[in-house]
Amino acid sequence: MGDFLERARRIADEVFFPAANAVDAAGEVPREHFDLLAEEGFYGLAAPAEIGGPGLELPEIVAVLETLAGGCLSTTFTWMQHHGVVLSLASTPNTDLRDQHLAAALKGETRFGVAFAGAIPPVPRLRAERVDGGFRLHGEAPFVSGWGAVDLLQVSARDGDQVINGLVEPAAGRTLRVEGLDLVAAQATGTVRLEFDGYELPSNQVVSEITHEQMLAGQVVGSRLNGCVACGLADRIIRLLGATEPAAKLRAELDDVRGRLDAGMADLELLYPARAAASELAFRAAGVLVTATGSTSVLRANHPQRLARESVFTLIAASRPQTKAALLELLV
Repeated sequence: MGDFLERARRIADEVFFPAANAVDAAGEVPREHFDLLAEEGFYGLAAPAEIGGPGLELPEIVAVLETLAGGCLSTTFTWMQHHGVVLSLASTPNTDLRDQHLAAALKGETRFGVAFAGAIPPVPRLRAERVDGGFRLHGEAPFVSGWGAVDLLQVSARDGDQVINGLVEPAAGRTLRVEGLDLVAAQATGTVRLEFDGYELPSNQVVSEITHEQMLAGQVVGSRLNGCVACGLADRIIRLLGATEPAAKLRAELDDVRGRLDAGMADLELLYPARAAASELAFRAAGVLVTATGSTSVLRANHPQRLARESVFTLIAASRPQTKAALLELLV
């Protein structure tokens, strides 16, 4: 663990954070950022030892994610999507697909994104129609990050109560239309809206078929890990505030939020409010930093304005209705 965390700190402090404003202004993560994560073995971070990963425990993974998110939110948020696909490939009954992609995924030679939001709502926004030889996809995937930076997407669509997870190439065409989104922050994540109009997903590209209930149960770990983005952002802000009384108070709150997120792994009734508390803390801490820094905070060349905008991003990124409700209670 120590080796991964030390490397993450070095990358975050020496590479990601010094470049974060330039990445934000350019609206694109440099490929060198992802290449560096691959070279350092971070694309296999969440993989268990039995499939060639480091076999880290969840608290160790959380610490690395927070550290990298505090360096560059856009890079980390895009790269994080990869790990869910690694775990999907590791457990897929489609052994040909696993043999084709898993080893390259662990090394970061093949880089993955995900598009699962269309399958989550009770009335799905992305549907899978079963046909001879596979499925046809109809509908939309509303927020898909990594467009232009990933080699393959794992797309989730609903067929009744079944969720079909399959790999698709991120390329626009007659049956796959792409709409770029203009985000207030994290534009460099390459987030787009995808519209599927009879897109053909062959059976040999299907990673898994699970129930909607199983998919929602699997979101527990995802919600905990997405909390790392807000916590990592808050940690960076606290460090920028230095040895001050506001920083000490915010640090104590951050430690409390981390404990609540961990406790939520065993109880969803605790997880969603904890996830909300992490984003509210990042949002409030960003306001403290802007105020403490003064008028130069609004200059594009300086960090506070970007961190403030990114804190807004954490309020809604990978959120769920329960998280939104809990956030509104905190904010109103």
